[in-house]
Amino acid sequence: MDAELITTELVDLDLAEHDRRDVVRSLAKRLVAAGRVTDLELFLADVEKREAQMATGLEGGIGIPHCRSAAVTAPTLAFGRNAGGVDFGADDGPAKLIFLIAAPEGGGAEHMTILAALARRLVRAEFKQTLTAATDPAEVAAYVRQEVAP
Repeated sequence: MDAELITTELVDLDLAEHDRRDVVRSLAKRLVAAGRVTDLELFLADVEKREAQMATGLEGGIGIPHCRSAAVTAPTLAFGRNAGGVDFGADDGPAKLIFLIAAPEGGGAEHMTILAALARRLVRAEFKQTLTAATDPAEVAAYVRQEVAP
């Protein structure tokens, strides 16, 4: 199965939740609806275990919750934007751009490849500005695929 890393339905440009766990749950529900996650609660528990090891907030208003999970069917990236910001543990404050990275449990290094590609893009102001200004989920999905897909 060669599924796209991110698709239109995996983009939420108006996340209303204010709590980290609620934001992750909201994005994870999109993964379930898209057939990328088979067990929502197992996946959320795996994200939480990873989050407990080390916060996933990055400087500049970015959150990158991620995990490997038996509930994940294909390497997937969901993106959400939250105008008010959500605390993912970054020193400089809340995250407004949130990327949920889901990797299959036995998936090898794919999610690290995605993380590395994403991290390289996130230091570019243009990448963050494009995502901050975007109004169309389909455009966001296409842009992120073009920039991050291995």
